[in-house]
Amino acid sequence: MDFSKNYPMVKSFLAGSFSGTCSTILFQPLDLVKTRMQNPTTVSLNGRHVSLSMLNIFADILQQQQIKGLWRGMTPSLTRCVPGVGLYFCTLDCMKRIFFENRSPGPLEAVTLGVASRSFSGALLIPITVIKTRYESGVYNYSSVGSALKEIYHKEGFKGMTCGLLPTLFRDAPFSGLYLMFYIQTKELVPTDVLNSPYASPAHFTCGITAGILASLVTQPADVLKTKMQLYPNKFSGIWSAAIYIHTKYGVKGYFKGIVPRMLRRTLMAAMSWTIYERVSQSVGLK
Repeated sequence: MDFSKNYPMVKSFLAGSFSGTCSTILFQPLDLVKTRMQNPTTVSLNGRHVSLSMLNIFADILQQQQIKGLWRGMTPSLTRCVPGVGLYFCTLDCMKRIFFENRSPGPLEAVTLGVASRSFSGALLIPITVIKTRYESGVYNYSSVGSALKEIYHKEGFKGMTCGLLPTLFRDAPFSGLYLMFYIQTKELVPTDVLNSPYASPAHFTCGITAGILASLVTQPADVLKTKMQLYPNKFSGIWSAAIYIHTKYGVKGYFKGIVPRMLRRTLMAAMSWTIYERVSQSVGLK
């Protein structure tokens, strides 16, 4: 029995989960810094207050918590990203097999596939996303993912466990849709000979970098809104109130706080995930 033919969804899930594990562990520090930048607090280096910047936050974390502090929130990140990336690739592969068995999806079709796949996995794992954001912010001190779930449900109910769902979907679904579209379109520009050569991985990675940069720029405002709503659920009644607060306090530039670490992380993480997924899928007979 050919496992790859009889259980392709299982192999897609496992390949996606493996790629998600590698990229999540490697780029967690960038996600941590991005969250801190979107929740401005003064940082103190050697006893003096300094302006908030990516490098200053890195230095502050290293000074206060040493290098292990850069991986704060690693457990909820893995709890969210490993099954989340697996579900995304599994759903994506399933829909491609059903609707596009004998051809590649067009640009708008690729956007639809990416949006649908990410919406499904994102909605399913929103409670873990809430915990991950709070872990990384430094505002909350949960002892474990389980205790965090219990505390949030006890104090805030179901609403607290799903707060920020809409901006999360407005961030992740368009990102995945646009990313998939840009990725497929750029990959089609690469000669087939290159994709079947030892240079296939660098080619996939380059396509991923290009797609990630473009998709990150478009979806950054939704990421800022998501962070605010998940850190302070009692302060904002919805997306609109969070948007008004950010615009009033910071202006338009407030919607792009943390864009550099997020762009670096999302771009490199997505590029690595797709590169690993493509190679693993090829090695297990999915492609």
